[in-house]
Amino acid sequence: METGKIDIREMHWFIHLLQALDVGLVVLDRDYRIQIWNSFMENHSGRRPSDVIGHSLFELFPDIPRSWFQRKAEPVFQLGCRAFVTWEQRPFLFRFKNYRPITGTAAHMYQNVTFVPLLSLGGEVSHLGLILYDVTDTAVHKLDLQEANQRLERLNRTDHLTQLFNRAYFEECLEREFKRSRRTFQPCTLLMFDIDHFKKINDTYGHQIGNAILQATAGVVRTSIRDTDIAARYGGEEFCLILVDTNAKEAQLVAERLRRRMASQTLDCEQGSVRWTISSGIAELAEFMEGPVQWIECADKALYQAKHGGRNQWCLYKEAV
Repeated sequence: METGKIDIREMHWFIHLLQALDVGLVVLDRDYRIQIWNSFMENHSGRRPSDVIGHSLFELFPDIPRSWFQRKAEPVFQLGCRAFVTWEQRPFLFRFKNYRPITGTAAHMYQNVTFVPLLSLGGEVSHLGLILYDVTDTAVHKLDLQEANQRLERLNRTDHLTQLFNRAYFEECLEREFKRSRRTFQPCTLLMFDIDHFKKINDTYGHQIGNAILQATAGVVRTSIRDTDIAARYGGEEFCLILVDTNAKEAQLVAERLRRRMASQTLDCEQGSVRWTISSGIAELAEFMEGPVQWIECADKALYQAKHGGRNQWCLYKEAV
């Protein structure tokens, strides 16, 4: 009799402990009906055990994808092994609000979930236990770190004045596109241009206006190319574009569009209105080019011809016969 009292008392302690744990505990039967719903789940869902026990998990929480959940749960029932879902695989199982003060910016609670097989007295898996961990702090800190690293990466590859790619990153892209074009036999064309008489503009109007013209030029570039193309400030007043899957004939249309749009730009300042033009060199990737350096050299030669041919024009590189 005394032993029975101790067993009952110990069971009471055990249940109290389960209710006090700062993790969610849910037990489902073979038909995915809820059998146990602890205080953690009650507090975060706003649903009392009497409201959920005996009801289908999917009817009460339609946001949980049934097919996905069953793919995770069925091996637990059949093989008696545990399964795990991390917040990186799926941010949450139950859509609970986040109440943590430090990471209060998170819209929801990030969760890790463990699927546990629960054996009957006969040794068969009759129920499924879900242990739900609130990992919002860990998730938010990791996401913040990832975002900071991405911002740093963008800064490392971006020209701070024009917000186009910088030369170092452009050269990485050029190497990659050179290899890709050679491998796939798809055309790719390099377009280089610079702003005509830019030194004179700086000397006449000052570097502040010169910088504004560089920024305006970058803006025209962004609205004149496709998302798949790659644009960079190569140095000073010189810009480079990798026109992906584009042959020389198509690149000439891009060069002419840029030339016309640049020539139509106007920048007002104290000394009056400033206008500017560009000269461009075009070089389609050819068999004789041994690497990206030679590719750039060919485009640069075409640019040289455009500038010495009168500026405000583009020239196509042609291999000497």
